[in-house]
Amino acid sequence: QMLGVLPFLAPPRHDTKWTIDRSYEYGVGVKMITGDHKVIAKETCRALGMGTNILGVESLPDVDTSGYIPEDVGQRYGEVIERADGFAQVFPEHKFLITEALRQRGFKVGMTGDGVNDAPAIKKADIGIAVDGATDAARAAADIVLTTPGLGVIVDAIVLSRCIFNRMKNYVIYRIACTFQLLVFFFCGVMFLHPDKIMKSSDPEAPIDEELPPYFNLPVVALILITILNDGTIISIAYDFVTPSNYPEKWHLNVLFIVSTWLGMVAVFSSILLLYLGLNSHHPDSFLAGIGAGEKMPYSEIQMMIYLKISLSDFLTVFAARTRGTFYSRAPGRLLLAAACFAMCVSTLLSLHWPLQEMTSIRMSMVAFVWFYCVVWFLIQDVTKVAVYGLLWDADLECARSEYEAQLVRAKDLHTSREDAKWEKVDKRLAQLEEENSKLKKMFAAAHTSKMATVDLLANGGY
Repeated sequence: QMLGVLPFLAPPRHDTKWTIDRSYEYGVGVKMITGDHKVIAKETCRALGMGTNILGVESLPDVDTSGYIPEDVGQRYGEVIERADGFAQVFPEHKFLITEALRQRGFKVGMTGDGVNDAPAIKKADIGIAVDGATDAARAAADIVLTTPGLGVIVDAIVLSRCIFNRMKNYVIYRIACTFQLLVFFFCGVMFLHPDKIMKSSDPEAPIDEELPPYFNLPVVALILITILNDGTIISIAYDFVTPSNYPEKWHLNVLFIVSTWLGMVAVFSSILLLYLGLNSHHPDSFLAGIGAGEKMPYSEIQMMIYLKISLSDFLTVFAARTRGTFYSRAPGRLLLAAACFAMCVSTLLSLHWPLQEMTSIRMSMVAFVWFYCVVWFLIQDVTKVAVYGLLWDADLECARSEYEAQLVRAKDLHTSREDAKWEKVDKRLAQLEEENSKLKKMFAAAHTSKMATVDLLANGGY
């Protein structure tokens, strides 16, 4: 004998909708997999601002009790699973196959759960997450175990990891560019620039008091200073201000290598050019003598000039390496800016007041010229870097542009699905209002008919 119906309500947490909205904001799709009825799943998705394209087990591959995973499950069912917003009335085996199908489609899949039935899918996912209060089986299968209620910490981890990724990428570009500048410059200085020949050929009649080496070099202490100050600047990159990407990141090593090599090549060319101008300063028509920066510079002063040039180029390159656009498109972190300014100030002071004997301090006019020279070449380096990024983007190297466009398409489809779900709810409510309006009209019509019948009865004396 049926005595009645006992309804109960298990609404989502108060922060679940906010978490899902943030996930969509950062290009992470969310799908709901539940064993509940499709109607419940659809209403829950609508309440959370998700799409309402909920599929049942009839749209999923058959469960193989032997544990065999079809190698073509992603090819056969991947597109359907990818376009769905959720799945209802599924078994644990279906969760496992849904995860595998998305992985075969090339996605990085994260799976959250708390029960024993979620453990296989959590184990299969690229990132298995056991929520707070999960069973021991789910915890054992997970890569990450949450210790507080809610899923908002997952989005926080995504944002933080993308910031770390951007800092690592900036570090790699800067490290390669600086290493390329030092190695290639000294290689070219040793192989092709010979101070004894260039300085003597500039003005054969002018006497040169010092003994000139057959190849250009810098004292070891100067290289150590460059390295120490450079490493201090590199450490501060870990605290640089970065903006997390709106879409999942991926290493494009060829792009990084080309961009960093180009930055290093510009710095090498400018250093070699300045070295040649310094070695050629004994010529009566030399460029440095013409602008009043340096005339008949001794070799020890040329070494100091190049030391200052390499130091400033290294520290300025960090501002070009940290952005895809122009260097001023994103403000640097305070610690990075302070470290770079400190390193450049120390290098400038050392060039003015060198305490050792291997090199000779240079005049303030030469320091000002080197600063101006480095800033001009830094601007050239930054502008050409933007152009190189544009060319690589147009060439679609490593499918970077194709992946970005595919992410935009997925984001657009997701937005359309969510908007359709919102309007579906509005349309449903309008239909209910129209139905209620129709009932009210019938009631008013019936009441009006009853009233007219009563009036007629009174008029005929029927009362």
